[in-house]
This record gives sequence, C-alpha cells and structure tokens, in this order.
Amino acid sequence: MYSNERCFLAYLDEIDIITILLPLSYHQGLSSTFSITDESHKRRPIQIIKKQQIEDNNKYICRLSEEISFGHPYWILDEHGGKTELQIGAVIRTNSFDERFFYDGNDLGVRSEDDQTQFKIWAPTATQVKLKLRNPTSTFSEIIKMRREEKGVWSTVVHSDLELYQYTFLVLVNQEWRESVDPYTRAVTANGELGVIVKLEKTRREKLPLPPFEHPVDAIIYETHIRDFTIHPSSGVKHKGLYLGAGELNTKGKDGEPTGLSYVKDLGITHIEFLPFNDFAGVDELDPAKEYNWGYNPIHFNVPEGSYSTNPSDPYARIIELKQVIDSIHSQGIRVIMDVVYNHVYFRETSSFEKVVPGYYFRHNELGFPSNGTGVGNDIASERKMVKKFILDSIRFWMEEYHVDGFRFDLMGILDIDTMMEVRKTCDSIQKGTLIIGEGWNLNTPLPIEKKAILRNQSKLPDIGQFNDKFRDTIKGNTFNLYDKGYVLGNEHYHERAIETIAGSIGFDEKDSGLLNEPSQSVNYVECHDNHTMWDKLGSCLPDLDHLFHIKYHRLATGLVLLSQGIPFLHSGQEFFRTKRGDGNSYKSPDHINHLDWDLKHLYIDNVYYVKGLIQIRKALPCFRMKSADDIRANTDILPLPAPLIGLSLKNQGKDFSEVLLLINPQRTKQTIEIPDGSWTVIANDKKAEIYSKQRVQGNEIVLEPVCLTILAKK
Repeated sequence: MYSNERCFLAYLDEIDIITILLPLSYHQGLSSTFSITDESHKRRPIQIIKKQQIEDNNKYICRLSEEISFGHPYWILDEHGGKTELQIGAVIRTNSFDERFFYDGNDLGVRSEDDQTQFKIWAPTATQVKLKLRNPTSTFSEIIKMRREEKGVWSTVVHSDLELYQYTFLVLVNQEWRESVDPYTRAVTANGELGVIVKLEKTRREKLPLPPFEHPVDAIIYETHIRDFTIHPSSGVKHKGLYLGAGELNTKGKDGEPTGLSYVKDLGITHIEFLPFNDFAGVDELDPAKEYNWGYNPIHFNVPEGSYSTNPSDPYARIIELKQVIDSIHSQGIRVIMDVVYNHVYFRETSSFEKVVPGYYFRHNELGFPSNGTGVGNDIASERKMVKKFILDSIRFWMEEYHVDGFRFDLMGILDIDTMMEVRKTCDSIQKGTLIIGEGWNLNTPLPIEKKAILRNQSKLPDIGQFNDKFRDTIKGNTFNLYDKGYVLGNEHYHERAIETIAGSIGFDEKDSGLLNEPSQSVNYVECHDNHTMWDKLGSCLPDLDHLFHIKYHRLATGLVLLSQGIPFLHSGQEFFRTKRGDGNSYKSPDHINHLDWDLKHLYIDNVYYVKGLIQIRKALPCFRMKSADDIRANTDILPLPAPLIGLSLKNQGKDFSEVLLLINPQRTKQTIEIPDGSWTVIANDKKAEIYSKQRVQGNEIVLEPVCLTILAKK
C-alpha cells in the first residue's frame, strides 16, 4: 500500500506536467521548491509554473525538464524533506499517452500451443506485473514475474501445457497491488471469478452456409433472450432457459404446434437477436433460478454467460453449447445478431479495465470524476486507441470464433463515430452483409457532439442502422408517457409524421428534412425488451375499450412495422400479444413476467398467422423493402385521402404485381374511399394476410374496415 512517508500528493497529469497538492495543515501548504527522484536516488529539480489554493490544499503545477520512464517508480520531494510517490494521474487520458503506448499486436491475452503458453497484458502504467497460476486439481498457486516490453505490454512464457489452469494478473500501479482477471480472457470459472486457459481449437465448427442476404432492408429481426425464449412450462423444450434449449428443433407446445426455434423458422424470421450473452452480473451461475437479468451488466466481454450453460463450472461447456445453438440457428437458414454492451461495465472500480490501467478506459468530466451518460456510473472511452482496439478485437473474436452474423449496439450514442465506422470496416472484412444496428440516443457523456454515434450524425454512419424512436413514438405514442396515443391509436396529430415514417423517415417530400438518409438506417419498431409491451400500453391507454379493438390496434401497429420502408424489428411474442403484466422495466423481474408465454401463441394463433402472412408479403413484394431513398421517392405516391386515413400507391418491381396500394384506417368506424380504377387482389385486410389471395375488388371504390390496414395489388 502507500508509503508512510507521504505528506502530500503528486500526480503526473501530462507527459511533462506534475500536479502537487500540499495540505494547508502541512507547513501552511507552502514549498518554494520541488524535486523528483527515482530508484537511482538522484534528485532533479522541477519547475513550479503555477500555484493556487483549492479548498484545504495549495495546488502546484510543475513542469518536468525531462520525460519520465513509465514502468518505474518515482518520488517527489519538497523543501521540508517531505516525500511522496508520483502517482499516474490524468496523463493517461492525453493524446500523447495514447500515441506513445498504442499496441497494435493481436496477441494480448493467452496463446497456448505445443506445450508452451504465452501471456500478454497491456499495462503501461504498472511498475510490476505478475502472473498468478492455479492448478485446478490443487489449492496451490504459482506466482511468475512478467517482463515489460514495448508499448507498455508485459509478457511471460510458461513452457508447459496449462490447459484448464486458472489465472489472474497481479498489477502494481501507484504503489498498490491489484488482482485482475485478464480483460482478454476467453474462458472463466463459475461467476467469472478467474480466467481459465482453454484450447478453443477443440471447440471449433465450420460455419454452415446461409441463404443469400443482399441488403439490410431484407432482414426481419426477432429480438429475444436466451432464458425467456424457452423457460415457459409450455415451451416443449427439454433444456429450458439454456443455450441448448434455444437451439432445440421440432419442439411443440400443448397444441402440438411448433415452439422455439422451429416456430421462429416457420414465422419467416431472417435474424434472431439475442439480448447479451457475454458474461454478465446479476445472476448467480451456480443457482440461476434464484435471479433473473436481461444481461446489460457486462463483466467479461469475450466469454459466454454461464447461467445459460448446463454446467457453469466447466469452462468448456458454455463455449461448446453457445456454438451449438448458433449452429442450430444457422441450420434453419437464420442469422444471429448479438446484443453487445461496449458502452459501460457493470462496476467500474472492480472491472478488469480499471484494475489493470486505472482511469484509462473510462471517460471523466471536467472535474475529473467518472462521467455517467449511461446512467450506470461509467462511460467507456471508445475514442481512446486501446479501448477502440479492444472493441474491434472483441467484434472480430465473436465473428470468427462463434460465427455471429450481426451486432446490436446498446447505447451506441456513448460510442464515437470513428470506432463505429471501424467496426463496420472490420465486419465487412470478415463477412459482407453483417448487420450492424444500434441505439443512437444522444447521452450526456463528455464527447463532442459531432463525434457521437447518434441519430443526429447518421449521415456519418451510412451503413449502420439506427433504432428509429420517431417511428416508435409516432405509430404507438410516446414510449415514456404510457398514456400518450400515437397515430395507430387514433391521434390525428401524428398523421403527417406517420406518412413520413412509413416512407422510411428519409424526408419523403423534402430531401434534406429526413431523420435518416437511407431506409437501411431505419430500424422500425413499436416494442422491444425495454419499456412496456404494446399490449400493456393498450391496456393502460384504452382501458375501457373492447378487447377486440385492442387486438385490432395491436395488429395495425405490428403491420406497419412489417410494411414500412426500412428494417422491421419485432419483439419476441409481439405477434401473440406479449404481456409483462404492466411491468415497464423488467430487467430483473422474475420469469413469470419475462418469459415468452407459449400458451398465448395457441390462444392468439389467428394473429400469428396474420403476422406470418405479412412477413411473406414483405418478402414477396420488393415495394415494401426499397433499397434507397431515391427508389422510395420515385416509386411512391400519396393518395388524396382525408386525414387520418393514409393511402400509398407503390410501384412494384416484382413479377406478380406492378402496383400495390397500402391503405390505413386508424378510426373505429368504416370508411369508404376512392382508389384507382381496376381489378385488385386483396392480399391483406382486417382478417387475413396472404400473398396468394384469391379475393378480388373491382372498380374504384373500397370500404375500409375499422382500425386496420388493407393491401391491394394488381398486375
């Protein structure tokens, strides 16, 4: 711990600037000279360039005449003979530090081969680093000194096979020893307490071929949670709530109809998005039934969560089982999107990042305190070179090792644009067509607004999808006001905004007025794991309305998600009116709140078929997934219908139909409208959605049923 000699504090805040704090209780906080010394005991004077009183201290800003050598201890002495160690301060957040210590090697962490194991850790501010090895069959530990190399990397090689050995690093920074799990670890003991050395080549599988995926707007995303997906008693799944359960095929519910993965395949989904499945806090892996968590408490970014494994104490089990579920999903022609949380850690002080290089990985405000744009106590400083490198290394790892097909960035607005564009480039170099979407909310983090990966800067993020909160709040009503009613719920004030969002939020009438530049940037949704489900919102907004009207409103909102320009995003169970019993923040609520209730699927099977039909229509008709803003403007006409009715005429490039009408009536009464004259096929109305419909409408008039959408098509 700290030396007993210390009378005051000294920090290296820039490469050549030292800040010294002398308490007023110590020689009135006065010293006319300071000097610096190291292990050679040679004293060198440092220049005082500024002095000011701050609370109970005098603060001295001093300049070094020569640069210090990181990795070695230094002490500052005053004129009274007082002495204190020089601590690493804000220098770690300077560009000069970043430039000096950026390491571009791809070998951080553990590399095991041919009876030799190499360990490397980036710890440029450490004065000593040791490896602590534990044999899993005994209680003894071995401590091995590591050698400092270039760019602040410490390494050692052990000439033996260490498979399943447990390990941590002991890091000495600012005269304090800290024990840390390797930030780059790829396997851990139960609850992530220790890193484990594994041979991932033993677990490797060839990636199965997938159907072509040409453009982001061809995706239909289905968001779920490993545990929610199968934990319900009626899921028909053997390994309920586990990785293996999420990959089981041919499972059936009480009605004998498909559940789980086979059901999702039958529905027509192209991408399953799982809430975080990297190692997280909030669930005891050795007793997972006692607790629940969504998974937004990241601990180890490159390790699968253990509570979804059949044996959390076996470091290989979670790795193999996660690979099996991804393999199983791929076998059904469906891609996997991983929800990633690179914007914060669960608890900053105990994170590997903070233990290994204190203060570097997190943003600090103008007062020097950790910033809190995420609302959970810390913001990852993605703009720093080694933080960006960690994120890119991690993305590459999940793609190459686990065959993940896409990423959903939680609180993407915390991250910087350059990092997100490097993510895009990394993904493209591995697999073209990798889907990247994120929450571009503008959060209060100390990053210049022009550098934030937010909706406002979408023009600088051309190939990254943004969760479209304008679509969400226009169609259903404000998400943060449970009682606000959107366009679908009969609010005529949202009429013009509804047309714009259905047309892709690209500035349909005025090119430069759009929220987004291209439809591939618009992730359209009315519900997700966050906040109230659409069904629960309807119950609060319209408590006295007939149950059948709740169904109609819900069906219309979900229909618009699937038929609007952009990328449709469905919350699992949305198609059978998922409820969380009014819980608007179920991140740690019990299973009976969060589970996917497969009995509801049976109860509302007609709505499931309707949604399935809309998915087939979207896939069959290119006019519902136009690939550019120019295409949308060139091929869409607005019919002159009285508000709040909406009618869009879409030119279709497909072989079956040349023109398609999308007609929307959010009112509770029937409406008779004029349409272009002709013979029209009714492929969707308030009862059915089927691309091969035989129902026809002749002439130039149609009656729209209350609260429904109608799709007409003609050759």
